[in-house]
Amino acid sequence: MAKTAQKVTLSPSRDIPFDKLVLSQSNVRRIKAGISVEELAEDIARRGLLQSLSVRPVLADDGSETGKFEIPAGGRRFQALSLLVKQKRLAKTTPIPCIVRDANSTILAEDDSLAENMQRAALHPLDQFRAFVALREKGQGDEEIAAAFFVTPQVVKQRLKLAAVAPALLEIYAEDEMTLEQLMAFTVNPDHERQVQVWDAIKSSWNKEPYQIRRMLTETSVRASDRRAAFVGVEAYEDAGGTMLHDLFQGDDGGWLEDTALLDRLVSEKLQAEAEAIATEGWKWIEVSLDLPYGYSHGLRRLNGDPAPMTDDEGAAHAKLLAEYRAIEEEYEGQDEFPEEIDARLGALEVAMEKLEARPLIFDVEEIARAGAFVTLDRYGELAVYRGFVRPEDEARADVHSSEQAADGQGAELSATSSADGVGHGTVITSAGQALATIVLENEGDGALKPLPERLVMELTAHRTLALREAVGRSPDVALTLMLLKLVNDTFRTSSSAGSCLEASVRHVYMSAQASDLKDSVVAKLVDDRHAEWEADLPLGDDAVLWDYLASLDQASRLSLLAHCLSFGINALHEKVNPYGAGISSSGLTKRMTQSDLVAQAVELDMVEAGWKPTAETYLNRVPKVRILEAVREAKGEGTAQLLDHLKKGEMATEAERLLKGTGWLPEVLRRHDPAVLDGAEGQGASEPVSDTDQTEDVDLPAFLTADLPGDDGSMMAAE
Repeated sequence: MAKTAQKVTLSPSRDIPFDKLVLSQSNVRRIKAGISVEELAEDIARRGLLQSLSVRPVLADDGSETGKFEIPAGGRRFQALSLLVKQKRLAKTTPIPCIVRDANSTILAEDDSLAENMQRAALHPLDQFRAFVALREKGQGDEEIAAAFFVTPQVVKQRLKLAAVAPALLEIYAEDEMTLEQLMAFTVNPDHERQVQVWDAIKSSWNKEPYQIRRMLTETSVRASDRRAAFVGVEAYEDAGGTMLHDLFQGDDGGWLEDTALLDRLVSEKLQAEAEAIATEGWKWIEVSLDLPYGYSHGLRRLNGDPAPMTDDEGAAHAKLLAEYRAIEEEYEGQDEFPEEIDARLGALEVAMEKLEARPLIFDVEEIARAGAFVTLDRYGELAVYRGFVRPEDEARADVHSSEQAADGQGAELSATSSADGVGHGTVITSAGQALATIVLENEGDGALKPLPERLVMELTAHRTLALREAVGRSPDVALTLMLLKLVNDTFRTSSSAGSCLEASVRHVYMSAQASDLKDSVVAKLVDDRHAEWEADLPLGDDAVLWDYLASLDQASRLSLLAHCLSFGINALHEKVNPYGAGISSSGLTKRMTQSDLVAQAVELDMVEAGWKPTAETYLNRVPKVRILEAVREAKGEGTAQLLDHLKKGEMATEAERLLKGTGWLPEVLRRHDPAVLDGAEGQGASEPVSDTDQTEDVDLPAFLTADLPGDDGSMMAAE
C-alpha cells in the first residue's frame, strides 16, 4: 500500500506591536557584516519592511506565555526598527509583521537563525547589473539608484557599464566561463562586435588576462597621455565631436581618444595656427612637422641671435627669486642635507629662475626675411619652435645686373633684401612638402600703408562683381562687346583665354567670400527682380518651345536677354594666388582685374550708387588704424584725420563711419580706374586729400572723444 505523504504545516503570521518584541540570545549572527544597521533603517523607512521577523513566545518560569516575543531570526531588522523608534520616526506600538513559531516546536531557535542565513542564495552579479539597468530604464537616475542602495554613483555607473557588455559575453559570464575581472576589462570599449572578436581571439589562448583584453580593445585608440592629445587637449577633441573610451574599474590616465583621424586633423590645424602666429615675426618659410626627421637642419646655416634682455618686471622677479635662494642657502649652510620641504623649495626657485634666464633670441631683421623656422611637438606634447635656419638658395647674393636695365644706363644692383634673394614674399608655411598657407605681414607701427587683408579684398570685390553683373545686365551693347572679346580670345588666342573676367559658358560664379549684407544690397535686388521677370516669361523645360520663343523675340529683347544671361558669368573676384599650379595664377588674376576695370569704365560703374558704404562692419573695423585715418584724410582732410588719431581703434572706426557718411569715399579696390576717376571725379574717392582749410566745416566730434585734445582750435591743426 502506498505511503501517504505527510502534509507540511507552516507557522502562522501575525502583526505584533514593536514594544512586545525583544532580541533573542539564540541569534547566531554575532559579527557585523555587509550593510550597516543605519543603512538598513533608512531602507526600511523608504520602502517598508520587506521580510517578516521570525519570533517565538517568551515563556515564564511556569511555562506560560508572557505576551513578549523573542526574535532568533531577524535581529538586524529589529535593530534597524529600534533605531527608527529611537529617532521617533516609528511609534513604539507599530504592528510588526512576524512569523510566530510554536513555543513547543522541536526546532531549536538557533536552528532557525542559522537556517535563515545559510539557506539564503546570494544574487548573481549579472542579475544585479541588469536590475540596475531596469531601474534606469524606468526613470531612476544614477544618483537616485545610488542613494537607494547605499552605494556611490560610481558603483552604479560600473554596474550599468557591465550590463552594457555584448549579450553573448554576458551569457558566457553567467555560465561562469568568464571571470568578473575579464568582464570588467571588456567595458573599456562599447563596440559589441569588437568585444566578441577579442573574446573569440583569446578564449583558447593561454593569455586571457584582463590587461590583454584591454590592450586589444584599445589598440587603435590613442591614450589621453599621448603627446598629440596633450597638445590639442581632450576638451577640444570632444568639442570637435571626438569620442572617448574610459575604464571605470581601474586608473586609465584619462582614457583613450577613439577617433585618431580627428585627433590628427586637430593637431595639424593647431600646428598650422601656431605657425601662422610665428609667421608674424617675418620668417620667409616655416616647416610644420609632428616629428622632425633626424638631420632636418643638415645643409642649413643657423643664425646667431642675441638673447633678448629682461624687462624691468622680469629683472625684478629674477632678483627676488635669487635673493630668496641665497637666503635659504645661508640659513642652512653647513648642514649635510636640506629638509625635504626646503629642498623642494630650492628646486622650485631654480626652475623659476631658469625659465626667466632662458631668453628668446633676437635676430637681424634682414636675416629673418631670408631664414625660416621649424614647428613641431616635443615628447611631452608642448610646442617646440626652432628658429633661424637659412637655406642655401636663400643666401644673400652679390651684385646682380640686368641687361635690360644696363642698356638704359640705370644699373641693376639688387640689395641683399631684394626679391632676388627671396626676401619680401611673405611667409610660406609647408608640411611634408605641401603648402599650407602664405602669410603676408602687416605692420601698423611704422604708419606705412600695407596691402589690404586678402579676405577683405575678396569681400569687397564680391560687392564689385555683383554691381558689375547688374550694370552689364542692363547694358546689351557692353555685354555683346564683352562676349565678342571673350569669344575672339578663345578662338584666336587660346593660350590667353585664362584669367578673363567673363565666364562665358555661361557658368554662374558664386562668391566664395562675401559679407552678410551682400544679399540685401541694392544691386542684389535689381538682379533678382530682373531674373524673376525673365523667368516668368520663358517657357523653360522644353528646348523646342524655348527655341521658337527666343527666335520670335525682337532684337532689343534678344539683346536684353543676352545681357542678363551674360551678366551671371561676370567674375571680378580677387582670389588667392596658388604658386603651385592649382587655381588662378598671379598673371591670370592681374588680367582679370584689369579687364574688369575696362568693363567698369564702359558701364560707368559707381559703387556709391550701387549702395556700398564704408561702415565699421564692412570696412573700418577690418583694417588697421592707419587705413582708417587715410580714409578720413582723403574724404575730410588732414585736420579731421588728426582729430581721430588719439582714439582707440573701436572708437576711431565708429567716429570715422559717421564722418565718411555721404562723402562718397571708397577704398581703392572699389574705385574705377579710369581717367575720370584719376582726375578726382566726385563719388569715387579722390586720390588727393581734401585741403585742411575745408575740413573743419562739418566736423563735430563728441566731447568724450576730444577730451584729451588741446583746447585751442589752432593747435588741433598740426602742420604736415
